[in-house]
Amino acid sequence: MDKSLYIAMTGASATLRGQATVAHNLANADTTGFQASLAGTVAVPVQGPGLASRVATSQRDLGVSDAAGTRTTTGNPLDVALAPGHWLAVQDANGGVAYTRAGDLQLTPNGLLTTASGLPVLDAGGAPLALPPFDAVEIGGDGTISVVPQGQPMATMAEAGRLQVVAVDTRAMSRGDDGLMRLPAGAPPPPPAAGSVVASGVREGSNVDATGMLVSMIELARQFEMQVRVLQSGDETARMANTLLSSR
Repeated sequence: MDKSLYIAMTGASATLRGQATVAHNLANADTTGFQASLAGTVAVPVQGPGLASRVATSQRDLGVSDAAGTRTTTGNPLDVALAPGHWLAVQDANGGVAYTRAGDLQLTPNGLLTTASGLPVLDAGGAPLALPPFDAVEIGGDGTISVVPQGQPMATMAEAGRLQVVAVDTRAMSRGDDGLMRLPAGAPPPPPAAGSVVASGVREGSNVDATGMLVSMIELARQFEMQVRVLQSGDETARMANTLLSSR
């Protein structure tokens, strides 16, 4: 009896964690450049002395989805969308390098190029990218930023910097608590992107399938209800067995 209770208990625990992942995805269904978290359950043999006859259920983080999000044309020259498998390098809160697909860029009053959350965008050399005062700006397909200096004619447009866009397999990185992607410690720097991989004036939305996530939430809720019923049934059976033993 305790075997069924343990299996149901670990299953219910894994289901709750799965619900948390689904809820996190749904909360970011409108977040620019968000990559949906993937999670699943696996059977894990219980370790310890005795026969290897017990198997528990464990929730596993399977990384993030590499599906492309829906693109929206905004006309804003600082909005960029990246080709699949490419990432924009930014400076995280600790001064390290992290990667994101959120291309809703903006300028601070000092001309520093940042993400919408305020993280500095890095240039091809790894330094925060700052732009001089300008009347017009264009971002090329290779990430090159060209500006028309303030008060100058269009013919004076010149290169002012270049976004650090890298090509990395999504499965080679992991997402931190701040939502940014990072390579494992000690991994070599990723190669720079080649060719035209940046679309300007376009914003990539979240790749979360809201309808699919809602269906998953309903399925997980039903699974949790079933597992709780197994626990209740096991408890009732144990009480009836104790009653029969005590009546003798």
